[in-house]
Order: sequence, then C-alpha cells, then structure tokens
Amino acid sequence: MSVVGRRGIHILQKLNAANIPAELIEKGQNRVIDASLTLIRERAKLKGELVRALGGAVASSSLLGVPLGHNSSFLQGPAFAPPRIREAIWCGSTNSTTEEGKELNDPRVLTDVGDVPVQEIRDCGVDDDRLMNVISESVKLVMEEDPLRPLVLGGDHSISFPVVRAVSEKLGGPVDILHLDAHPDIYHAFEGNAYSHASSFARIMEGGYARRLLQVGIRSITKEGQAQGKRFGVEQFEMRTFSRDRQLLENLKLGEGVKGVYISIDVDCLDPAFAPGVSHIEPGGLSFRDVLNILHNLQADVVAADVVEFNPQRDTVDGMTAMVAAKLVRELTAKISK
Repeated sequence: MSVVGRRGIHILQKLNAANIPAELIEKGQNRVIDASLTLIRERAKLKGELVRALGGAVASSSLLGVPLGHNSSFLQGPAFAPPRIREAIWCGSTNSTTEEGKELNDPRVLTDVGDVPVQEIRDCGVDDDRLMNVISESVKLVMEEDPLRPLVLGGDHSISFPVVRAVSEKLGGPVDILHLDAHPDIYHAFEGNAYSHASSFARIMEGGYARRLLQVGIRSITKEGQAQGKRFGVEQFEMRTFSRDRQLLENLKLGEGVKGVYISIDVDCLDPAFAPGVSHIEPGGLSFRDVLNILHNLQADVVAADVVEFNPQRDTVDGMTAMVAAKLVRELTAKISK
C-alpha cells in the first residue's frame, strides 16, 4: 500500500486510539462524503442542462475521474492518471476530431464533471466499502442528467466494479461487457483483498451486473483465472490465439436483450511498445490499431466505459502513454456519443 493509501487508515487509528467517539468521526465523514457528492451532482446538472439546451444529442460522453490507486497489488501510480489524461486530450498537439469524425469541442459530444475526491475521502478514514458506494453514487449522479453517459478515468481497475454496479442498477438490469486487458482480473480476492484491482470482475459477475463478459488481450492468466472464467461463463480470448480470433473480435455485436454495453480498457492490454507507462508490463499484447479496429467495428449501444491502469510515474517517454490513454478516451467518446 502506498504512503497516500496508508494515510487515511493511520489517521483513523490515531483518532480511535485517542478515544474520539465513533459517532463524531462518522458524522464528520458523512459531511465530507455529502460535500463530495454535491459537487459531482451540481457539475453534472450544469453539464446536462447545457447539453439539453443545445439540443440534438441522444447520448453524450461525460468524463468522471476516479483517482484511486491503493487497490493495486504492485504500484499505486494510476491514482495520478486522470489529470494527465485530461492534459493529453487537450494539449494541442493534435486536433479535436476523433477518427470517426466526432468533434470533442462540442459539449454535446464531450463534457467533464470532474473527479471523485478519493484521497480526500480516505484521508478522513473512510473504508473501501463506503468509498465504493461513493463511486457508485457519483456515476449514478452523472446518469441522472440525461443524455450524459459516464466515461470514467481511472485509477486502478478496482474502480470498474462500483462503476459497472452503478450502471447496471441505474439501468435496471445487466449489461454486456467488453474488457480489454492483459489480465482477467477475476481472482476471488487477490492477496485477501476483495476490492483488489485483480478481483474487480469477480465482484461484477457475482453481483449479476453483467450477462456476457468478453475479455480480450489476455496473456497473463493463472489456473485460478481460468477456473473463475469457467465458473462465471466468461469468454476469454488470449493473445496466443489472437490471429485466429481476429475476425470475430473485429466484428462483434453485443448488447441485444440487455441494457447496453460497457467497455473497460486497461491500458496494459496494449503491447508495452505502444504503452510503456503501466504498472504491469506484459509483452506480447495488442497493437493500438488492433484495439481501434475492435472498437470502431463494434456494433453496440455503449452506455458507459472506463480507461484504467495508466501509471504516469512510469510514463518516461515524453508522455507517450498519456497520449495513448487520451486517444482511447477520444475514440470511446465517439462510440458513446450520438
């Protein structure tokens, strides 16, 4: 656990050791949580009103940052990713049009409601059960402002569980999930942590929040990962068979009979030649064009998405991976907005 990750726990331990009444601590924590949700609510309301006033949008992507890194099993750098991704999106080194012709400067295509203040909440001693609820509630607040749809910036992959949970609960049923990753992230409780970034999809499948889960780019999977995949009926596509699976994966049609499709992209689905700024470097991955071909050709109503596990502390090649993550966000925006 990082120094930042330990800080909130240490503060709570000190308060308990000083015999501060639990009721007083909880009331203070609730005020911080309420203030955090109020900021997300009001920003989402403003952006939703703007998009509706402009008219013509059936669905509009809205960025929501979740700078959480303490559930990483190795490095906690993904907590610093959301501002770096935003900076890369708007850095001016490229134009604001996606490959499929969407104009990002149009608020009907892309808005931003800011970040869930994860570290500030944890600094008050709030545990992960409540923190995950705050993330879910933040996602729901975005979805309440039709036609906004959440495009979430991680953060480590543990955030996908509360985000998918919120999307499924808000829509009233399960979704299909397209998950691009080097790892299946489906351990029951990796290193004893039920909220580990390596266990997020176990929580999603246990909760019944997904009907189908397709995992693409897998090249680091254990016997437990395979067994969990079989247990939950996951469709796992490993890189060793990608040349055989390519035609299928580049012509996917998902979401029929459910509430829509959720896309989760772990940046380490890409070969490290394309994205070195990740915590878990795993050679033999997808090319960037492989990922774009899968996204561009996907037939689906994409109701929400996330981009996770970019680690700015490892992005040593002139912000290369930040630009890669930003491009993923740009192309997901085009897939969501209509």
